[in-house]
Amino acid sequence: MDQIPFEQIDVSEARTREDLFYLVTSASFIEIASDLYTSNLIQHFQGDDDVVQWLQQQWQHEEMRHGYSLRDYVRHVWPEFDWQGAYDAFFDEYSRMCTVDEFEPTRGLEMVARCVVETGTATFYTALSQHADEPVLSGIAARIRAEEVGHYKHFYQYFRHYSERESPSRWRVLGAIRRRVLEARNSDAEVALWHVYAHKHPGSDRRADRQAFQAVLRGLGTAVKRHYPVNMAAKMVLRPLNLPARVNQVIEGPLSRAASLLLR
Repeated sequence: MDQIPFEQIDVSEARTREDLFYLVTSASFIEIASDLYTSNLIQHFQGDDDVVQWLQQQWQHEEMRHGYSLRDYVRHVWPEFDWQGAYDAFFDEYSRMCTVDEFEPTRGLEMVARCVVETGTATFYTALSQHADEPVLSGIAARIRAEEVGHYKHFYQYFRHYSERESPSRWRVLGAIRRRVLEARNSDAEVALWHVYAHKHPGSDRRADRQAFQAVLRGLGTAVKRHYPVNMAAKMVLRPLNLPARVNQVIEGPLSRAASLLLR
């Protein structure tokens, strides 16, 4: 990640993919903003030195490295885009949304929410690595995907640790999954994409351009869905339920389909 071969990019060809411009730029915003998110998580898990140390020394570092790598890709391929101006506008809005108030009531359930978030990022970069026809970007996305899967595993193990003390029911775990999936449909990504769109079209007004912006979102959704790993998403997001094998046979199928529809 620290030695990306930007010189190997066919810039003239890469610039023809406006969909990748939107996806990569918005992803860079969200990843770099994880600095603020880490502070909130540390506040929430204060006193658990193992979790706090991992968040500070590994999770935050890797998330921000993802963002800087994607930012540098954007700057290399689309140097005329005011990345910093767009990011500043995004962060001004995002920072008002990103508060500890949105966290789950217990630490164990918040780890469930973290598993849902990491499911979203891991599956997004899986799709991006396949959707990108530019080899350098595809390689960046694949490497980020691998680290996001690693983050998921850490959060899942922390969930198991807290579950031993909190003993949450499956209904409470399912409730945390449901809340975080529903929130993901109307949160960070759309805010980031709006500010990319607004700075790509200077003078845009949120109300006047809403229809055009929604058309951009629909186009991006259609593009990503072709490569979205539905089965991977469903298995990851439902894993904290720890369903017995006999129950799996009855309800995992319907739950997986429901989770897949929401995540897609």
